[in-house]
Amino acid sequence: MPITYHAVERGNPSDPSAPKKYYASSMVTGTSDLEEITERIEKLCTVNGADIRAVLYAITEVVPELLSEGKNVHMGELGTFRVSISSSGSASVKEVSEKNIRYRKIIFTPGKRFKRMLKGLRFVKKN
Repeated sequence: MPITYHAVERGNPSDPSAPKKYYASSMVTGTSDLEEITERIEKLCTVNGADIRAVLYAITEVVPELLSEGKNVHMGELGTFRVSISSSGSASVKEVSEKNIRYRKIIFTPGKRFKRMLKGLRFVKKN
């Protein structure tokens, strides 16, 4: 099934005087939650829904713990989670401290199966 997109007009944030251009923007067709994921997994294997939900909820507890310990979390074909930070600069090594850290985020790098899926996506424009 193709992903729907539409054209969106956007300006250049680094040059507000530049002419605006149109860009393709994907359209969300809905949201899936843990319940839908549980139901779909249940159809693929012999594990019952309660056990699947227990594992999925446990992942949401364990992965943040591991990340907060400074570990990358490699989850096989799913992909890898890691923490990334950005900071303000200092004139010397001695001046660099936790106070310099301005932004923190979790980076997800998809596994091979997800990367193959991205390459095979089809798109259809909504008028």
